[in-house]
Amino acid sequence: MSNTVSAPPNARFTKAQRLLTPAAFREVFDAPERKLHQSHLMAFVRTNTHEQPRVGMAITKRKVPTAVARNLIKRQVREQFRVKASNLENKDIVFIVKQSIKGLSNKELINEINNIFKKIEKKIK
Repeated sequence: MSNTVSAPPNARFTKAQRLLTPAAFREVFDAPERKLHQSHLMAFVRTNTHEQPRVGMAITKRKVPTAVARNLIKRQVREQFRVKASNLENKDIVFIVKQSIKGLSNKELINEINNIFKKIEKKIK
């Protein structure tokens, strides 16, 4: 059984909740309000003009060489975002990998992602 918090029944991950264009990523990278660090992950956070939070990921082959590992990170970030999106205000969040996740368990990866979201939620309240 998973130890994640259950999402509201209507919690979905829609296309409107994704950062899609290079310009949207550039806005966040050029002027982030906050940079949140974990040992393997980092998130850039910036307030947006939309009515909902949005998430993007910039995961490079250099840091995570296999597609399987990159997709695992993306799936975990999307799932944790989907669960916690109702607690986030209108923020753009971009995740990057600081160092290789080789040897990092799935549970540790989820904890790092959750820690970043907790820091964002704490700042809002």
